[in-house]
Amino acid sequence: MKLTKEKITKVSSLKKEPKWMLDFRLKAYEKFISLDNPDFGPKLDIDFNNLTYYKKIDEAKTDWKDVDKEVKETFKNLGVISAEEKYLEGVNNQLESEVIYHNLRKDAKESGVIFLSTDDALKKYPELFKKYFNKLVDYSENKYTALNGAMWSGGSFIYIPPNTKLDRPLQSYFRINSVTMGQFERTIIIVDENSELTYIEGCTAEEYAEDSLHAGVVEIFVLKNAKCRYITIQNWSKDVYNLVTKRSIVSENGKMEWIDGNIGSKVTMKYPSSILKGDYSSSSSISIAYAKDSQVLDAGAKMIHLGKNTKSNIISKSIASSGGTSNYRGTVKISNGAENSEAIVKCDTILLDNKSKSDTFPKNIVLNDSSSLEHEATVSKISEEKLNYLKSKGISEDAASELIVMGFIADFKKELPLEYAIELNRLLKIN
Repeated sequence: MKLTKEKITKVSSLKKEPKWMLDFRLKAYEKFISLDNPDFGPKLDIDFNNLTYYKKIDEAKTDWKDVDKEVKETFKNLGVISAEEKYLEGVNNQLESEVIYHNLRKDAKESGVIFLSTDDALKKYPELFKKYFNKLVDYSENKYTALNGAMWSGGSFIYIPPNTKLDRPLQSYFRINSVTMGQFERTIIIVDENSELTYIEGCTAEEYAEDSLHAGVVEIFVLKNAKCRYITIQNWSKDVYNLVTKRSIVSENGKMEWIDGNIGSKVTMKYPSSILKGDYSSSSSISIAYAKDSQVLDAGAKMIHLGKNTKSNIISKSIASSGGTSNYRGTVKISNGAENSEAIVKCDTILLDNKSKSDTFPKNIVLNDSSSLEHEATVSKISEEKLNYLKSKGISEDAASELIVMGFIADFKKELPLEYAIELNRLLKIN
């Protein structure tokens, strides 16, 4: 359907939003229609008039037994979650445009932890919501942040109060289940002083002949002495455009960790970013991107050093097979005032055949004399010597290739919880 002001107004009315949010949506819509696609990265050929921009499923439930049976079956087959895990507390499940299941364990609630859908946060914590919403990723940055601003729905809102460390991750699962669906969740995370959070999200979609769009926005605020670890396993179907803006800002002595797995989608453009604002703040990004037949995965990371004595580390692992394209695109900038800072970038690519390709597009900037930046990049094919050695032990060529790939991404796998590492093994199987 064609996106119009009238449709945006109707969705805002259905959600019973305050006037300032409707005004924001309409302002973002005007920006969306005025902007062109990005002038870098893969070609984007999206028919915006053919997308479904909003689809309400049901009111969010806090007990899994109350969730619709058909929805339960959908999530039972979700790639990164087992049936038993659905009963765990600290889980947020989104289908299409809305969160349909949410729960948080009692002890976390008693500690003052807030974890609910972003829509509910707007209603229940309006002042806290307004303080952080659209403060780190501005709607006007590009065509897809503007589209998210106009039609955002669902996502997770998390606030971890000072001096709080959760002993288990909070988790969210995003599912597109309809043809030509657009999903535009908005996630906001605030980790207050001296606190720690691990957050895990999984993403999947049903495969159709027509294209769908996922254009999420993530804003993360890591306050003084706090730590946030954000883990993503994306397994979108091969008809999904995955265009996501993820950004964190890190205060004094804070730490931000991105662990980012990109397996599916038709096209991905995703570059988790950290702004190291505080002195002695740090951030790391370790990612994999595995592109198969006709997929184009353009992924990487961005690190902006503003504070003194800041550190960043980017490790990017790209794999391409069957004619896929897997690129690294990233930026590291050490500003004039970020004295005595350090940055390391390592990009490794492995090509599994002669049809596949990979490119590296780094932008590295150092604006003071007391800081250092190291960049290392390698591109290689699967070693015939290694393949022949494994085959001589009775291992098939496909199985041997899988073993080599698993060794190639060992650094990434060790950062995952066990159940996610097992699921990653399944997703990375050579066809």
